[in-house]
Amino acid sequence: MSKHIPLRKCVGCNEMKPKGELIRIVKNDDGISLDTTGKVNGRGAYICSCEDCLNMAQKNKRLERAFSCKVDASVYEHLRKELTLQNE
Repeated sequence: MSKHIPLRKCVGCNEMKPKGELIRIVKNDDGISLDTTGKVNGRGAYICSCEDCLNMAQKNKRLERAFSCKVDASVYEHLRKELTLQNE
């Protein structure tokens, strides 16, 4: 019997992918940030590690919908910097 692999939907491209391939973005009392461990408390949304998906999420306001709050452009820039650091 094979092990079940949890799937999550990318907020950028709307594709279902294995949870391990996606990066979790979390909103908690500290604000919105990347969750590299997957264990930070707070509301989570998943995104692919490519910048195109983050651009799509920003354009279509998908993070705002996922977190039910206004997301500033500065938050997207911060997430973009964190993504590029993680991809190196």
